[in-house]
Amino acid sequence: MTDRRLVVAVTGASGSLYALRLLRHLDAAGVGIDLLLSAAGAEVLRREVDDRDWLEEGRPRLESFELNGERHRAFSARDFGAPCASGTGLLGGMVIVPASMGTLGRLAAGTSDNLIGRAADVCLKERRTLLLVCRETPLSTIHLRNMLTLAEAGAVILPAAPGFYRRPRSINDLADHLCAKILDNLGLVHNILKPWGED
Repeated sequence: MTDRRLVVAVTGASGSLYALRLLRHLDAAGVGIDLLLSAAGAEVLRREVDDRDWLEEGRPRLESFELNGERHRAFSARDFGAPCASGTGLLGGMVIVPASMGTLGRLAAGTSDNLIGRAADVCLKERRTLLLVCRETPLSTIHLRNMLTLAEAGAVILPAAPGFYRRPRSINDLADHLCAKILDNLGLVHNILKPWGED
């Protein structure tokens, strides 16, 4: 990752825990976060985590995510004036976690109907890292075609499929296994998991 600022978007698929754990790991790694949260993503967070307010005037509430550092910023999904809406924003890349199939479909079609779509489109056109942590099962032919389209455009398709070979003891262990994969793909050093063979 060339810059220590990353866009993290949370959309309306199941898997809020992945986003919450990733944000904590990025914060611990000293990475600045531009956080985007769709209305559907906020609704899923309420259902899967708790009933706290995740949005305030359309922007993610950083304190709800336990992110209060000066490195972090929050933008409404409708804010097309945000830095990540432009190729000159000079950000290190973007992770959409979880990435809903609706989001993938719009990205594959090149439809930037909100800031999440626009920021992802900027990453693709500028050849910056775009990681899509897809969370759906089973996958339809349409879903698979959209993933192929995005992979061919340069995105990394990283399904929310944690491994069990390290014998996880908790749901957080499972989420952290996936977070380690995300950080590896971003080129970020972490101590979540030791490299295979060093256990």
